[in-house]
Amino acid sequence: MGRMKLLSNVINNATNQVEGFCIVKSVQLKLNVKGAEYLDFIIADAEGEISAKLWDYSSAVHGTYSSGEIIKVRGTVNIYRDQEQLKIDRIRKMTDSDDVDLSTIVAEPPIDGEFLYKTLFDFAATFEDGDIASLTRYLLAANKERMIKYPAALRLHHAHKGGLVFHTHTMLELAKKTVEVYSAIYPELSSDLVYSGVILHDIAKTAELEVGPLGLATAYTPEGQLLGHITMGVSMIESAAAELGIPNEKAMLLAHILLSHHGVAEFGSPKFPMFPEAEIVSTVDTLDAKLYEMFDALSSVQIGGFSDRQWALDNRLLYRHGHGIVAKEDGSAVDE
Repeated sequence: MGRMKLLSNVINNATNQVEGFCIVKSVQLKLNVKGAEYLDFIIADAEGEISAKLWDYSSAVHGTYSSGEIIKVRGTVNIYRDQEQLKIDRIRKMTDSDDVDLSTIVAEPPIDGEFLYKTLFDFAATFEDGDIASLTRYLLAANKERMIKYPAALRLHHAHKGGLVFHTHTMLELAKKTVEVYSAIYPELSSDLVYSGVILHDIAKTAELEVGPLGLATAYTPEGQLLGHITMGVSMIESAAAELGIPNEKAMLLAHILLSHHGVAEFGSPKFPMFPEAEIVSTVDTLDAKLYEMFDALSSVQIGGFSDRQWALDNRLLYRHGHGIVAKEDGSAVDE
């Protein structure tokens, strides 16, 4: 995610102290080197997230906190290992009298999730292979509410409300262009396998993530920790195929696409992509995730400037060149 809006709410320039509302994405009780308790947070708002520490913690003084709660914090921004970190000075839970605009706390997808889901579901009906179409629509229907609401990750790319369906939709649009190019050269390319693989590649995120009422992931489920969405997705396909009487080979091909969509074992895939359709799904997944990370990181960078190092992108600095920005009539940039 980008830089939190909270960090712009400076109330003391001399001490770099900020104040505002945010959501608790995660919180852990830990001990420092002297054995004293402190709370280790990841807090977020609609524009980004940050690591935060509440030192010298006392439950009697500060209260208790859990993932998914909206809080108000006052704290001091420091730099730790080249990353911003918040030292919390004051903290409390949001109350009804605060009248907080939740759109400033929880990011929404740029396109309505219900619309995106319907687009995926209707498109699957156009597949030439009826078995693949039936299996894809079966799993979409079984996971509809979570597909629309859930993020695509606990952190990193598309980790916002509705991020799962948005990521899937963007991937599908990219896959269509890819298939258009390569099917003209290689007619045996199966568009149905590509499109079904894209739609189903992260379907088990609906079982992997713990998601609160605001649509943000706060933790992994036990199954998510022990099995992961790749393994659970394969199981979903196998169960659906058995229920619908789908031939084993078709189910196996889709299962392989899920098994290989992270590309390499280092990123969780037990298999490399072993046929072209699996390679396409893996490649467009990687591209969509990386472009999301890049544009998100650059959104808070001035033209001509560099981002902080992005550990999810091989610890790269990113440069915002500004050449794609359309100028207004008065000569200013559209997004400035």
